[in-house]
Order: sequence, then structure tokens, then C-alpha cells
Amino acid sequence: MKKKCSALFVYTDGGARGNPGPAAIGVIIFDENKKIIKTHKKCLGKATNNQAEYKAVIKALEILKKLKTKPAPSKISFFLDSELVCKQINKEYKIKSTNLRVLNEKVNKLISDIKAKITFHNVPREDEHIREADALVNEALDEHN
Repeated sequence: MKKKCSALFVYTDGGARGNPGPAAIGVIIFDENKKIIKTHKKCLGKATNNQAEYKAVIKALEILKKLKTKPAPSKISFFLDSELVCKQINKEYKIKSTNLRVLNEKVNKLISDIKAKITFHNVPREDEHIREADALVNEALDEHN
């Protein structure tokens, strides 16, 4: 009998230098043994911090959709330091910005395409893995300049 992968852990960060300004994203995906299975960094061009945070979550979900882990995970836990984005995704905060509403709808569509229980957690910026995702954001921005 195949063992079902019980969990994946996803840490995302997005940031902009200026608000709006040059922006980038960082994504780190760990397996249930806390082994990194995928990282991603990308410069976005001009965006706000909140847009970058959402785009990091979107990119992580796109990666997860294509990820061929055997067996497939039953649970995926996201961790991000943006309270606003986390609580909007969890439907605890209303979304006033049209731009963020569009990004939130894209997140929800991608979540519905993935056959796992997905949860979103707000963690402090000091979290070790959030700092690693933030480092990817800064690397992408530094490489772009």
C-alpha cells in the first residue's frame, strides 16, 4: 500500500521597494520531513507590497498544481507574514481594493483546482522560513537592478 504524503509546507513572501515600486516574490516548499522540494524567486516589476504578497501565493499554488509528488499531499499549509493577505484569503477581512479582489479570486480558483486541504497561517516576519523567503525576494530585486 502506498503511503500518502501527509503534508507540504509552503512559505511565501512578496515585497516592494517603495509602495508601489520594484517588487518581487519568494516561495519555498517543504515536504513533511522539512526537506526543501522547490524554491522560486522572481522580480515582478512595479507593484505594491500587498500585490506582491498575493502574487507569491498565486505562484506557489501554480507550482503546487504542477508538482508531481508521489504520493500526492493530503494537506498543504501556507505561511505568510502578511496579516492582510492571509485574513483576506481566509475570509476574515473584506477586500476593498479591486486589484486585490482580482488576485484573491485567482487564489480561490487555484485552491479549487488542488485536491488537498489547504490552510493559510499568518506568522511573524521573524519566522526562520519567512526570512528565507524574504531573502529570495531581495535576491530577485538585487539581481534585477
